[in-house]
Amino acid sequence: MTKQEDPGGLTLLAFLGAVVIGGANFIGVRFSNRELEPFWGAGLRFSLAAVIFFLIATVLKLRYPRGRLLGLTILYGLLSFAISYALMYWALVRVNAGLAAVVLAVVPLVTVLLAAAHGIEKLTLRAMVGSLLAIAGIVWMTVGPEEVILPLTALVAMLLAVLSISESVIVSKKVSANHPAMTNAVGMSAGALVLLAISAIAGDVWALPTEAEVVWAVLYLATLGSAGLFVLTLLVVRHWTASATSYAFVLFPVVTMLLGALIAEEPLTLQGVIGAALVMSGVWFGALSPQARRAADSEAATQQAATSTDA
Repeated sequence: MTKQEDPGGLTLLAFLGAVVIGGANFIGVRFSNRELEPFWGAGLRFSLAAVIFFLIATVLKLRYPRGRLLGLTILYGLLSFAISYALMYWALVRVNAGLAAVVLAVVPLVTVLLAAAHGIEKLTLRAMVGSLLAIAGIVWMTVGPEEVILPLTALVAMLLAVLSISESVIVSKKVSANHPAMTNAVGMSAGALVLLAISAIAGDVWALPTEAEVVWAVLYLATLGSAGLFVLTLLVVRHWTASATSYAFVLFPVVTMLLGALIAEEPLTLQGVIGAALVMSGVWFGALSPQARRAADSEAATQQAATSTDA
């Protein structure tokens, strides 16, 4: 078994830590929204996180991106942090953290669909079936037999956030020349500026949190929830496969739902659990399963061979 296939105990611990932190981030946002206006809370979080990443970049003596690379890095930041988190923070005022994590879990699947729309990958039958399963799970959570637990407005906001994050994944491939720390330093700065501008336009009150649980939530999101998650993810992806690293997306909802029930007093309903199972099954089948990854790798190899032949 190769090193890539056998990640080792330290990498598995880092993966588990990333899953726990990523799942807990949704709870952190819910606590932040208890006192802070959502756009202001998001802007404050990423302003603090950007400072941390700039400190990392300075210590590592990294070069700042310039020209087209700088423009793409800013675009990455607008998609990854400004648009997506403005929508997500707003939605998390209206829906519990567990359901939000379930909807955001479809990012890997939507990324596959967008890659096909961009002509980067071919749309496969597995991706189509997985999409239908995920859609069925989301519809079930919205109009299932129990009381509506996923309002339509919040659902639309989160789906738009998913599109923004998925598009940022595609853009991120174009800024791979950047060191990840510098990419996040510049990207988060751009995202934070736009979030603060949206907050000002919305008339938010720019006040620092005073409630202890909100203070800790903001500090957690800016440090462990942002920089810490980045470090752990980077460690995992260096010693494991990228597709294996992306499995974290389908595990986030499990952590979020359990933590939501334990510390945020969010109800864990049968309707929500069934919907989550359908969504996560669809994402796994359509985007993350070994068969889906082999099909994507085969298609990429075919396209690369065709490009070489044309050249």
